[in-house]
Amino acid sequence: MSKILFLMTGADHWTLADGTTHPTGYWADEAVIPYEKFKAEGHQVAVATPGGVRPPVDHASLSPRANGGPENAERVKAVVSSAPEFQEPLDLEAVRLDDFDAVYVPGGHGPMEDLAVDGAAGRILRQALETGLPTGIVCHGPAALLAAVSDGGANAYAGYRVTAFSNAEERKGGKADKARWLLEDRLNAAGLTVKTGEAFAPHVEIDRNLVTGQNPASAGPVAVELLKKLAG
Repeated sequence: MSKILFLMTGADHWTLADGTTHPTGYWADEAVIPYEKFKAEGHQVAVATPGGVRPPVDHASLSPRANGGPENAERVKAVVSSAPEFQEPLDLEAVRLDDFDAVYVPGGHGPMEDLAVDGAAGRILRQALETGLPTGIVCHGPAALLAAVSDGGANAYAGYRVTAFSNAEERKGGKADKARWLLEDRLNAAGLTVKTGEAFAPHVEIDRNLVTGQNPASAGPVAVELLKKLAG
């Protein structure tokens, strides 16, 4: 049995280019689907956030439309509201990566607000890279990779092939023109190579022990690939 660290946002808003804020958090099924898959395989999960705050869910992600219908929406809501790991997170600053066997980072726009510039998140992801720990990241979650900067100032994941929520998807979602920066652009600028597929369709990239997914539809496939790495 392995122990998997969920590195999650503590931000309930996303600051836009004009200084206004957009309510956000983590995207529910990007956390819930992998959580259910990992627990079903007998693994333990622990959640950690900046400051140890309870991770805020993006309420738009709880709608029937976002979950393929009311039945799935109710299931996702039930996990979000009752899973003990989501109610009592660890403080990122106190996390010892030696205690874990894998790292998983769900998206939502929240990570662009806090994890992208969080020193503790960067430390954890650098250590995961250095130790070869299987790491899965989905949608806007790869924003956390921007904080994984080495002592020399370069991104520790420079040269890695990844995917993430694309510029095209941000445009289709109506937020590209409002954003201070776009995730695909920022990751490329940091030296990572971003590969994207069809908008809102499952797409996964695997480079060494890093597994990334492009969008919410990719959360399940990323969890499957992470489980394969844990089993191997």
